[in-house]
Amino acid sequence: MTSLNDTKILVIEDEPDLRAGLQHNLELEGYQVETAADGREGLRKARDDRPTLILLDLMLPGLSGLDVLRQLRETGREMPVIIVSAKGQDRDKVQGLELGADDYLTKPFGLGELTARIRAVLRRTQAGARAGAGDRPAVAGVMQFPDLVVDWRRFTIVRDGNEIQLSRYEAEILRMLVEHRGEVVSRQDLLRKVWGYVHLPTTRTVDNHIARLRKKLERDVENPVHVVTVHGLGYRFESPLLEES
Repeated sequence: MTSLNDTKILVIEDEPDLRAGLQHNLELEGYQVETAADGREGLRKARDDRPTLILLDLMLPGLSGLDVLRQLRETGREMPVIIVSAKGQDRDKVQGLELGADDYLTKPFGLGELTARIRAVLRRTQAGARAGAGDRPAVAGVMQFPDLVVDWRRFTIVRDGNEIQLSRYEAEILRMLVEHRGEVVSRQDLLRKVWGYVHLPTTRTVDNHIARLRKKLERDVENPVHVVTVHGLGYRFESPLLEES
């Protein structure tokens, strides 16, 4: 596992005081910190310096945060990204998550919440890397459900003959739901097991990821048949297993 002193965080933020404050406080926490004041500089540093994690503002000069994220993911850079956004950017936050961001924070935020999110994302990313290396037993290699085939090794599903790529979080949410199929899995359990939170934040992270997952799983997202909502409790995977290999 990467030690704290080996963790390099790239802060892409155009507001000078906030950028300097983030750098100072994260360095006090023991992280290595690099900064960028605009999108183009941030993209270059992300590509060249390969940070462990990126804090990415959305409203950036030169190249927007969404464009930075899009170009990183299109070129295969999978380092975790936490979006930092203003309150009026909810639509952009959702789009950022759809592009592959791992979490988001809304300004203003406290240092305690920021460091908790960073630790949780890093735990989740490192756990995923270990699982990919074989440290975690998979539920199966390939599982077939009605109208749906899930390949856990490749993080893909096939629906109606079309192969669809799942993000890391989408795959882990689906894995947990499938492991407990027929049972209700709460949002709190998902936050603890998938994101690694110890102290649970008030967040719509789970709901946003479930919504995106349903777009990939379901023929009709308004009437889901695979992942259903149990109001007030959480989510349940309902499809029967047809075959696994």
